[in-house]
Amino acid sequence: MTLSAIKAAIPHREPFLLIDEIVEQGAERIVCSKTFSGDEFWYQGHYPDFPLTPGVLLCEAAMQAGAVMLSPHVAHEPGVVPVATRANNVQFKKMVRPGDTIQIEVELTERLAKAFFMRAKITVEGKVALRFDFACTLTAAKTVQKR
Repeated sequence: MTLSAIKAAIPHREPFLLIDEIVEQGAERIVCSKTFSGDEFWYQGHYPDFPLTPGVLLCEAAMQAGAVMLSPHVAHEPGVVPVATRANNVQFKKMVRPGDTIQIEVELTERLAKAFFMRAKITVEGKVALRFDFACTLTAAKTVQKR
């Protein structure tokens, strides 16, 4: 999937768009990738002598991938966006450094009305960097903008 198709599916934009490519997409599973160049603004302070990708940004990348996966599920509900409501069992297993390419796998495990429950795994060179479960709820886009 092209970058323009990703931008059509979710509202995120640079410098906070954390998906470069959709490798595989189905109704209940998506695989994405992101390469960190090292020029991203956060490396200046996290940490200057040993730059690491902040774990919260890895979680955000997985949540963005989940939002892309859900876009066909919510296409019939104009004006709504999936908004994260929880993250559970977050496990950081491997550091992600400048120059690394991550593979993001997200699976939809359950849907209850407007709530979606997902499981994410991020790998670097085939090794797990992050695992966690998260949920999001469909929210009116105008409500999100007012906050």
